[in-house]
Amino acid sequence: MLSLPAVFSDHMVLQRGKNIAVWGESDAKRIRVTLAGQTVEASVIEGAFQVLLPPMQAGGPYEMQITDDKDTVTYQDIMIGEVWLAGGQSNMELELQNSQNGAEVVKHIHNDQVRFYYTPKVPWVGEKLYEAEADSHWDLCTPETAGRWSAVGYYFAEKLAKELGVTVGVIGCNWGGTSASCWVGRETLEGDRKIQQYIKEYDEIVDAQDPEQYIRDREAYLVFQAEFDKNVGHYYETAENPTWEEAQELYGENQYPGPMGPRSENRPCGLYESMLQRVCPYTLAGFLYYQGEEDDHRPYTYYELLCGLVRQWRQDWQDDTLPFMVVQLPMFQNGGEPDYQNWPFIREAQMRLFQTVKNTGIAVILDKGEYGNIHPVEKDSVGMRLADQALYQVYGKKEEEEVYGPIYRTYRIQDGQMIITFDYAEQGFHQTEDTITGFEVAGEDQKYYPATADIQNHEIVLSACQVTEPVYARYCWTNYREVTLFGANDLPVAPFRTSRLDGAVATGSRNCGEFSQHFAQEIV
Repeated sequence: MLSLPAVFSDHMVLQRGKNIAVWGESDAKRIRVTLAGQTVEASVIEGAFQVLLPPMQAGGPYEMQITDDKDTVTYQDIMIGEVWLAGGQSNMELELQNSQNGAEVVKHIHNDQVRFYYTPKVPWVGEKLYEAEADSHWDLCTPETAGRWSAVGYYFAEKLAKELGVTVGVIGCNWGGTSASCWVGRETLEGDRKIQQYIKEYDEIVDAQDPEQYIRDREAYLVFQAEFDKNVGHYYETAENPTWEEAQELYGENQYPGPMGPRSENRPCGLYESMLQRVCPYTLAGFLYYQGEEDDHRPYTYYELLCGLVRQWRQDWQDDTLPFMVVQLPMFQNGGEPDYQNWPFIREAQMRLFQTVKNTGIAVILDKGEYGNIHPVEKDSVGMRLADQALYQVYGKKEEEEVYGPIYRTYRIQDGQMIITFDYAEQGFHQTEDTITGFEVAGEDQKYYPATADIQNHEIVLSACQVTEPVYARYCWTNYREVTLFGANDLPVAPFRTSRLDGAVATGSRNCGEFSQHFAQEIV
């Protein structure tokens, strides 16, 4: 019997300018695929096939026919354009209808040049996943469908489609509250001693488990949590001054993310198997990635984890040059909690990826965070900054100076002051307050003090009366503060420290543990 993955459906977008991968299963010996006047045949080997259609120009709508001379599958209304995969956790997942002004946008939305496929969210491969895939398909951009799309993904695609004049398809492959370790294979985690702990801890839990008891515990958790999320969601919508503490007093202690085990969406390598691999190797232009919050309890190894993820995804798509656009985490701190200073290390890891791994881009959104809300709702700026990265890095439609705010380059010491030099600062700086804040300096003792910052030409001069011989400097090295310094293009100065040997450490660990689907705006 002839069958193809669920990511192939009516209304799909196929990647222009590259060989188009079409794969599936058949009990015949040969398979034939026809699209836009091009026909390719291939052998079926051990029940599976894959063909590569030749590169095509943007256009459509087209019809695709796949036949093995016993069965035939036909797809209608296919466009050839640009296809991007949007990965990550809840800030990539946050729906358009729940973003800033999103409800109004959805009410009037209709964009023939944007389409979306949401990879079914099932945490393990089995009948539930197969059932969900049978109900999944590519969506057209209408008020009935677009509200449930990734807001970041939509705004990215909208801008890209407008600039390029082609249809843009987004494959949503994300799940709130998940570590980057959920989105890679076991070999990636086992192959780097710095990130082995993710898989070691999981194996220890599973080895000690009674499998049947685990399933019973998980089912009980799912029942409780569905009711809990519903009640707490209603409480936050109706209470005059809702608090997380009162919500748990009323409805019980939150149990998210439930028991760890083979059916948990939080298990290492799990969503790599049940989501990412289900759409691989669908031909792509590149990846978008907004994640890192859930790994803030291990900030010092996030660079290795993120690099491993990029290598894994490129390897799976058999393209070491496939573009990867990452969102650097914005400012965030829970109300009433200390500043653990762990998010700066995540941001630094994301910047290091951009600076050390080829064909990567970074959307700096330091200014788009919200105090007390890990899910900031202004997603249009995030999507558009990602689009600008792609328009420069991939399509050559933007100039480098347009898409980057100032990024630290180097420093020099002069007359007891530290002078900081930036890339992308040739046009100067823009400050929203009279006094520039957020800079600190330290001497050999590695004790940081707030620094006076003065703009001189295209550099920033730092000094502090407590530090007569500065050795180290850093900027916005905090989980949250107001962002007031920007480049002339209104993009924020990226956070930095001048040396990773300055002795800086996180002062605590906040493992955020995000809410499940009914309650996307509060912190666990």
